[in-house]
Amino acid sequence: MFKNLFKKTYTTINSKENAEGTSVKEGTAPVEAGSVSQAVQGTGAQEAPDTGAAAEAGAGTKEKEKAPELAEQLEAVTNDSVLTVIGQVAENEYVKLGGIEIIPKEISVESVAEALPIARKEIPASKKKKAVERSSIDQRIDYRWIDLRTEENQLMFQVQTTLVNAMRQYLLKENFIEIHTPKLIGAASESGADVFQVEYFDRKAYLAQSPQFYKQMAMASGFERIFEVGPVFRAEKSFTSKHTTEFTGFDLEFSYIDSFRDVMRMEENLLRAGLEAVQERHGEQIKELFGMEVIVPDTPFPVVTLKELYRGLEQEFGYTVEESEKGDLTTDAERLSFEWVKKHYGHEFLFVTDYSAQKRAFYHMRDENGVPQGYDLVWRGVEITTGAQREHRWEVLKKQAEEKGLAEDVKFYLEFFRYGCPPHGGFGIGVDRLTMLLMGLTIKDAMFLFRGPNRLTP
Repeated sequence: MFKNLFKKTYTTINSKENAEGTSVKEGTAPVEAGSVSQAVQGTGAQEAPDTGAAAEAGAGTKEKEKAPELAEQLEAVTNDSVLTVIGQVAENEYVKLGGIEIIPKEISVESVAEALPIARKEIPASKKKKAVERSSIDQRIDYRWIDLRTEENQLMFQVQTTLVNAMRQYLLKENFIEIHTPKLIGAASESGADVFQVEYFDRKAYLAQSPQFYKQMAMASGFERIFEVGPVFRAEKSFTSKHTTEFTGFDLEFSYIDSFRDVMRMEENLLRAGLEAVQERHGEQIKELFGMEVIVPDTPFPVVTLKELYRGLEQEFGYTVEESEKGDLTTDAERLSFEWVKKHYGHEFLFVTDYSAQKRAFYHMRDENGVPQGYDLVWRGVEITTGAQREHRWEVLKKQAEEKGLAEDVKFYLEFFRYGCPPHGGFGIGVDRLTMLLMGLTIKDAMFLFRGPNRLTP
């Protein structure tokens, strides 16, 4: 399992006094570095043991006297400093870090860390020390590179990697191809609002709200099945726990569908594949560190119309909305729908259909009664997807764009449909929102670097 001669770069987790004299017991585990316990045991970053444990793990309780200069060197190292250690790995039942220690022969201090400016976790009071409150999320984002050095955050991005990779692999097996579309676009928007305007030489350009236009161009190009994982921009001044102005989208589109229900089937199978991989690889760790159960959903997912859901919420919770709001799903209705679907279907996911045409994008196909042929998918009380069958008939699409006052803005897009285009549909999922819901966090905690109306750095 381990070689006798062991070389590993790691970050110390020795408990030291910070500038205020408070003991900050925190371990870090950069991907290339790892913590003492990672170096010795092959695990992820751990919370620091009692003061002196890192030095004990490094020099050994019985071996310090053999190399006093190394013990002194370790004792002088601060929290989060980076070391390279060459030594011998040995079992020692007295060592607190899993009963395995490294007896160093050589130590190089690669980087000495200053006193940490944030507390990444709450530290309970001890007999000698006062409790330390965890820094606020905004303070931690100011020093996000330090905040990310925890076992929880390392796991979170391992989970995200597993999730996205599993979904990508599922689509590849379903004969999808991956494309990469422009994020600088000439049209103001696909819906008429919420876009960032940028200077583009002698004219205006905009950051793409989604790859929607170009996903559909791919359908007109005969690609038939495509997906993309890339940045999405929304100029929304929202200050909620789930909104952000930039996020990573997982979008797909495919041709020759019979209805939007084919799109729903594709999405539920995709999410099942992703969650199955996460549950198998990380389920126990997620439960241990975040207290969240990864539930692989049964298919098919429950489906209700928007009208049926509002009726059910009124009967179940006494929840009502104004008539003018019933064409869309309110935030409170989203939240309540989780309890409702668990009770009536024993499920975490819920497809909601039959929205008002006024609340849907112009490119959604409508039936003979003018009802958009699309849906929202709600997971754990939060909307994660809007999907639909798209309108592929040029004359009808042009008319619907004119109704929204967008015909001139989307003139280039309408051209895609003048020369033949198959029936198609698709959806987009926010990777960061999926991560947030998996871990039971806010969007600020779940992103590598959050972007919001008041946040452009680091």
